[in-house]
Amino acid sequence: MTSLFEEEITLFADLILPVPIPNLFTYRVPREMASLIKVGARVIVQFGQKRVITAVVAQLHSNPPVKYQAKYILELLDEQPIVTQQQLELFAWVAEYYLCNIGEVMNVALPAGLKITSQSRIQLNPEFEHEDLLTDQEQLVVEEIKKHQTLSYEEVERLLQKSNITSIIKSLVGKRAVILYEEVKERYKPKVAKKIRLTAAYTTNEALSKLAADLDKTPKQQEILLKYLSFIPVYNNPELNYKGLDKSIFSQDDTISDASLNTLIKKGIFEQFEVFVSRFDDIPAGNMGTITLTDTQQEAFRQIHELFAEKEVVLLHGITGSGKTEVYIELIKQALESGSQVLFLLPEIALTTQIVVRLRKVFGDVMGIYHSKFSDNERVEVWKGILDGKFQFVVGVRSAIFLPFDNLGLVIVDEEHETSYKQHDPAPRYNARDVAVIMSYMHKGKTLLGSATPSLESYFHAQSGRYGFVQMKQRYGNAALPRFELIDTKKEKRQKQMKNEFSSVLLSHLEYNLKNKEQTILFQNRRGYSPYLQCEECNWISECANCDVSLTYHMKARELRCHYCGHKEEVPRTCPHCGSPKVKTMGYGTEKIEEEINVMYPEARVQRMDLDTTRAKNAYQQIISDFEEGGIDILVGTQMVSKGLDFDNVSVVGIFDADRIIHFPEFRASERAFQMLTQVSGRAGRRADKPGKVLIQTANPSQPLLEKIINNDYEGMYEAEIAEREKFSYPPFTRLIKVTVKHIDEGTALRAAKVLAEKLTSHLGASRVLGPQPPLVERVRNQFLFDILIKLEREKINFKAAKSFIQEKVIDTLTDKTLKSIQVVIDVDCL
Repeated sequence: MTSLFEEEITLFADLILPVPIPNLFTYRVPREMASLIKVGARVIVQFGQKRVITAVVAQLHSNPPVKYQAKYILELLDEQPIVTQQQLELFAWVAEYYLCNIGEVMNVALPAGLKITSQSRIQLNPEFEHEDLLTDQEQLVVEEIKKHQTLSYEEVERLLQKSNITSIIKSLVGKRAVILYEEVKERYKPKVAKKIRLTAAYTTNEALSKLAADLDKTPKQQEILLKYLSFIPVYNNPELNYKGLDKSIFSQDDTISDASLNTLIKKGIFEQFEVFVSRFDDIPAGNMGTITLTDTQQEAFRQIHELFAEKEVVLLHGITGSGKTEVYIELIKQALESGSQVLFLLPEIALTTQIVVRLRKVFGDVMGIYHSKFSDNERVEVWKGILDGKFQFVVGVRSAIFLPFDNLGLVIVDEEHETSYKQHDPAPRYNARDVAVIMSYMHKGKTLLGSATPSLESYFHAQSGRYGFVQMKQRYGNAALPRFELIDTKKEKRQKQMKNEFSSVLLSHLEYNLKNKEQTILFQNRRGYSPYLQCEECNWISECANCDVSLTYHMKARELRCHYCGHKEEVPRTCPHCGSPKVKTMGYGTEKIEEEINVMYPEARVQRMDLDTTRAKNAYQQIISDFEEGGIDILVGTQMVSKGLDFDNVSVVGIFDADRIIHFPEFRASERAFQMLTQVSGRAGRRADKPGKVLIQTANPSQPLLEKIINNDYEGMYEAEIAEREKFSYPPFTRLIKVTVKHIDEGTALRAAKVLAEKLTSHLGASRVLGPQPPLVERVRNQFLFDILIKLEREKINFKAAKSFIQEKVIDTLTDKTLKSIQVVIDVDCL
């Protein structure tokens, strides 16, 4: 009776849909699916009238929705859950903390390869008989469908050579000639290698001898057999034949005919088969040798281990070049030996290139790599590899925090201060470092934050005892910290010693390094050739049509480009306003520095590393490999060159435009400038026998922050900054939430922002709500922006309740009929 009763219960599933809606949606589980469906599995559902999307099962129950009729789930994609229970809990936490929807979290978390795509297709209506009613173009479409059974919209567009076919499709549907339907496809495709092997009948010595003799009359076929046997010595070990040989070995040999190989397959001498292969086989593995920790590293390892007994989080403050990676490796080994999983987070792809190769040599195939430059298929392979237990250890960027771990024992966040850990768009606007701490806590694991220049928040938590704290103050191998020299550019300009943007001091060091075969890094945190063009006659400046910013000139592409919205324009030959030909570039970026070095030192091998030169998947790897191997003399780059890269032969680092970094109008400017300039300086002098030098070009050498950078005085910078933060109620003493109101009309945006600010002030108080104020860039993508900054004290206010209140008032403003079509973005813990 019990089993019969259970069969009669109607099952419903609450689903997470990858759309920005606040609630889960309840769907009905078809009876044949009821015994198979599981929480965490993917399903296909219809959402709206025609949309077909991938959803994830969050909960199973027998309660039908009250306010709407539940639709049926169309298809179950997974026999086993592809999202773990811990992930579902993390998705919910991220959505609640960062004031977004759980569907937005899932959309970012799942690699695109795990999401089903739907495509509208057209097929003939079998009941249609009146082809005489069709126009010539409609008849053409129908005839093409008859040939191929179905057509996609894109195929019809190509057939008719028209970009808009809506009216034709609508007419065919109206005449009942065709039927429209959604074809659903899964994106992920495993990588497959085609192989061949001898069929079982030819694996004995006698059979092989006879076969070789029989092929005397067909020398090309005999050559294929002999080549196969040279790779797979079946004579000595017939079992090797089972694994076969890559077919590509034959196709790459110009002396071997594809037709001859295919003939051997048709004769049944060889058989062709396919095997799934990993996409990560091209990352070099090998033995790195035994890592012996120095006394300093061993002491840091011991302290971290002891602190993990009482603290969930430990901050490792190790100066640049102190050998933090070796300490990380020992901790990873220890965690893996205990049977736990490990996640190693890095802020950017640039960092993964060197570290991944080092870690792969130590950990081999148990290590997976996860970052955005990988294809959808590669990311799915890592995801499934974790679920299958293939990868116990993953190195990745911020999105790796959403991977399906179920036994996470250790999370290492390297360069924890980096702003790259914060996602700005789209939602969820999360900080991977902070989410990693929560995720590790959920798994009852430990978190290690590492940096040579920790964020003020992390250092504050360490000093107050919330985090454990370990320091490494000595460089690995007794290498000395680089020596600094401040170059007064005002003085050099007065004395006419500057050559364009290069001081005489910097040029003399460049010449010395080129002569002595030593390498140089030049740092300018601005890409492109020039920040803008300006007319000498009327002072016209090239500006974006959609944003309130100047257009950056990119010389190689011969275009003006907006770095906010991507808008591009041709470079004008004359001033668009007055017609003067006197239009010149103003300022300089990495592209201009690269060009000027090539002009001054044509014999130098110069390479640029910025967003423009590293868009391709393997571009980072290629540049870094070339630099490591001595194929580049001078590397010019943005902050990419500052992040954890380790080059033995770099003796000089030159820094352009330090003043712009220091005086950026933002409360974290001094902290960020200290971090960025210290990190890029740390690329110099990584060897004990080759001391490094850092040249900082500045118009004001007496700035107090520069003195702290020169003396590597992090504690001094921290003390000065923390006093300012406390005085003006900034983090870590408060939490910041930025609410940005957007609209294409400036007046509407300002009015909505004022209404919202008043609603927030009424409850939170004027001291906690600042604004509305336009941001530095007041208009982006044709929308005017106004920011409201909310400061919430850590100890005096219920943060969760305050966020709920903010969200409620944002909804009130969005639903105000007098404020139509405004957009509101909430950024919790904004940077």
